[in-house]
Amino acid sequence: MDLSALSVAELNKLLLDIPKEISRREKGEKARIRKELEALAAAQGYSLEELLSDTGATAKRVGKPVAAKYRHPEDGALTWSGRGRQPKWIAEFLAKGGKIESLAI
Repeated sequence: MDLSALSVAELNKLLLDIPKEISRREKGEKARIRKELEALAAAQGYSLEELLSDTGATAKRVGKPVAAKYRHPEDGALTWSGRGRQPKWIAEFLAKGGKIESLAI
């Protein structure tokens, strides 16, 4: 398409119409592809929703909490597993000259 022959007004109209047309076509393509996928799934004896909701492939790994390795000397509710960033209370304890080994559980 030769755009050089179009006026500025025509180009601006095109600029507004193109995103609308892209959106309309995407919706149509998605609907067509969804029907194809539903037909393919049905041919195998499944529904598309059943295949997409399969938790085996998309399940998130849930880790178990790690046991605490260190406990605050005065407030037993404050603990740290030794993983990740040091809590502020550990950094303060170490800054005062304390040894991490003395906090070990």
